[in-house]
Amino acid sequence: MGKKETNRAVKIVCKNKKAFHDYHIESTYEAGIVLRGPEVKSLRAGKANLRDGYAQMDKRGELYLHNVHISFYTFATHNPNEPMRVRKLLLHKRELRKLIGKLREKGLALIPLKIYFVNNGKAKVELGLARGKKLYDKRASLKEQQSDRELQRAMRHNQVG
Repeated sequence: MGKKETNRAVKIVCKNKKAFHDYHIESTYEAGIVLRGPEVKSLRAGKANLRDGYAQMDKRGELYLHNVHISFYTFATHNPNEPMRVRKLLLHKRELRKLIGKLREKGLALIPLKIYFVNNGKAKVELGLARGKKLYDKRASLKEQQSDRELQRAMRHNQVG
């Protein structure tokens, strides 16, 4: 993944900003996503929402993406897509086997972090293996972000003045 990932140009379609607030992200995985024609056009237009999305294994060991809203493409003449349909995710078998064991742990979930296009035109979804945060964890992370912001402002102010 190291060298292969550095030389790729990506066009980010949408991000799940709320995921980093609500979860501790332990590791990330890149998966292909099975889409229909109008869905690809809709994604290229940036019409997607990851807010309540999650990925789940079925009984056959395949991974599916649930509750991700990809809007209806207005110029589609046939085969209109259902915005909230369940979409299959494509991962290597060894990655799936590793994920099966981790998802059986209590408190872990697979959350979509962003959808993007790589330079060969394929849509990918970045999944995060996430553990839910408690309310006090959320408060602590907000305080840390605020103190970092204030420190950056002070440093910028000292460099200018």
